Amino acid sequence: MKQSEFLKLVMPFKDKVFRVAKRMLVSTEEAEDATQELFLKLWKNKKSISKYKNLEAFAMTVTKNYCLDRLKSKQAGNLKLVHSNYKEKETSLDKKIEAKDSVSKVHEIIENLPEQQKLIIQLRDIEQYEFHEIEEMLNIKQTAIRVSLSRARKTIREELLKQHNYGVS
Repeated sequence: MKQSEFLKLVMPFKDKVFRVAKRMLVSTEEAEDATQELFLKLWKNKKSISKYKNLEAFAMTVTKNYCLDRLKSKQAGNLKLVHSNYKEKETSLDKKIEAKDSVSKVHEIIENLPEQQKLIIQLRDIEQYEFHEIEEMLNIKQTAIRVSLSRARKTIREELLKQHNYGVS
């Protein structure tokens, strides 16, 4: 396999790999390292790439495992979850601040979710993967994925309602 063919296969999901790594590892540098490790591993095994029926799912699985290994090797307690996908144009300063606060609150809530729910929220709601793709990546049945996703969304919704209602029922 030539370099151009390889790049044509792997470049379409490079950003997704980086975002998942960033979500798990928080540090941009660590996420870049994870992305490089994945592409290095794929390049070394370029002859066997064709045997994977879904290269993107395989890449996401490898990335997830690499990130989990990195987290096990460090103290994960001091990691923070930061994600800034939210951008809006032409809004008042008040609206921007309110939106930024809401996004920060959602990220704070996601940070406190169990690891599996956090990863499923990332893959499904942020990266927009289908359930069967998540099933392949995480090796978890679709029903368990749906339950975890439902619980995570419910937790996020309840926590946001608490904040918006100022704790008043």
